[in-house]
Amino acid sequence: MRILISNDDGYFSPGITVLAEALRAAGEVTVVAPERDRSGASNSLTLDRPLSVRQAANGFFFVNGTPTDCVHLAVTGLLDFLPDVVVSGINLGANMGDDTIYSGTVAAATEGFLLGVPSIAVSLVGKAGRHHATAAEVALQMVERFRRAPMGQPVLLNVNVPDNPSADLRGVEVTRLGRRHKAEPVVRITTPRGETAYWIGAAGGAADAGPGTDFYAVENGRVSVTPLQIDLTFGAQFAVVRDWLSR
Repeated sequence: MRILISNDDGYFSPGITVLAEALRAAGEVTVVAPERDRSGASNSLTLDRPLSVRQAANGFFFVNGTPTDCVHLAVTGLLDFLPDVVVSGINLGANMGDDTIYSGTVAAATEGFLLGVPSIAVSLVGKAGRHHATAAEVALQMVERFRRAPMGQPVLLNVNVPDNPSADLRGVEVTRLGRRHKAEPVVRITTPRGETAYWIGAAGGAADAGPGTDFYAVENGRVSVTPLQIDLTFGAQFAVVRDWLSR
């Protein structure tokens, strides 16, 4: 099995190293990741300049671009083969609810999905990052499941793993995305030059976090697996918009 790994934390992050080591048990691993932390890059694609690809001493390829750039380059020309699966991560921190809109981790997996490759985004929920091995074990199980039982169509899975020892996990749950409260206000700071600058505020807490959501599953010690789609069309508003346009 040929596995393409990427992330948004950079090719040097602990999470991607642990993930690559774990997934070698399932097949041939190739890592193509950003040269620096690109968290929050979402699905941005670099179109205003050429991109460079270099190889680190450990064999990882790194790109001076976004997570989406990395997967796009890898699948459309950098590699001489089409991966069987794309795995993005292991992200340090949750990618649940509204996070998925901004997440570079999810974006890397999304690009694989758009290019016709089954893709998984894997995040470790917590700030300490004590149990990357747990998330890597979950990722390995899913990749092996793809090999054992192909789904027959491209699929995009957003996986969030509690930052607990694997023995403490309480199973796996298929979930929907929850919702967060409004983000915290920006923080205004004064630079050493006396200029005013702004720091984006923290994400809001969970708002829609009841049973069935990714927030609820993780809070209760379960791995959350959310199938994602790319169609942003709000079909339920067709009639409302048609009526509005007729006025």
